[in-house]
Amino acid sequence: MRARLVVFPIRGRNWCFTRSLDSVSGPESSSPPPALKDLWRKISSHGRPVQEKAEIVVDFGADKMNRAWIGLEKAPSGTFKSKIHSLGLRLLSRVKPSEIFLKSVSKDITKVEITYPSSLNPRLVRRRLRHIAMRGSAIHKRYFYSSVFLLPFTTILAVLPLPNIPFFWILFRAYSHWRALKGSERLLLLVSDCSRSWSLLRGNGKENGSMKDSNCSPDNEDSNCSPDNAPESPWVLKPSDDLERLVQRDPEDGVSCCTISSICKEYDLDKKDVLKFKEFL
Repeated sequence: MRARLVVFPIRGRNWCFTRSLDSVSGPESSSPPPALKDLWRKISSHGRPVQEKAEIVVDFGADKMNRAWIGLEKAPSGTFKSKIHSLGLRLLSRVKPSEIFLKSVSKDITKVEITYPSSLNPRLVRRRLRHIAMRGSAIHKRYFYSSVFLLPFTTILAVLPLPNIPFFWILFRAYSHWRALKGSERLLLLVSDCSRSWSLLRGNGKENGSMKDSNCSPDNEDSNCSPDNAPESPWVLKPSDDLERLVQRDPEDGVSCCTISSICKEYDLDKKDVLKFKEFL
């Protein structure tokens, strides 16, 4: 699968990293919810690696959480469920935009088209993408384990005659950090210079171990580890004069909200996600 990433400065050294919506498929809420027996049949089948079974369990839990969230969203205004949904929106507004971006880099992406203003150095663009991927991998791994550690403590609140909101929030944060961690690892492979790591993009999720064995460093721009039969590069750099023109509308105070709206319309971006990069300056 090919995805388009759009990169541009918001103000100074603060950049926006986002994925175009034209390659993002939404959840299929019309499909019937998966049952526990289906989950058990998948994870109990022989021949599946442990990591793939873990992916199946996580996807099952994510589907359940997504359907529950849609149910809260459709609740009538003023009801208890509606108030819980409003609280969830306030909590979600505190999630950093870099985490949202990394979560959007899914495991089925095998190629990326990187669009950026034509005045930027392409080496700098790829270096910044590698930096956000490496930093995200370290941060979200730490937060993932911290969230998992807190889960047993929040289960104690289940004795109260109210929904255990702390438990579900910590559970969601653990899932979110895990997805961001996997997105970081995937992005690091996608923007790597090492041709040996490119073949892992079509593998079965064995990026970490295989990369260590290959002695390739995805963050090394000058790595010379390409065999003669190297696969095609998974990244394509596409400088854009139109994006350059839009960004240069507000050269002093950074990109304005009006300009962000124009960029989102031109490149099919989620305006709320892009505005978060401006709000978190």
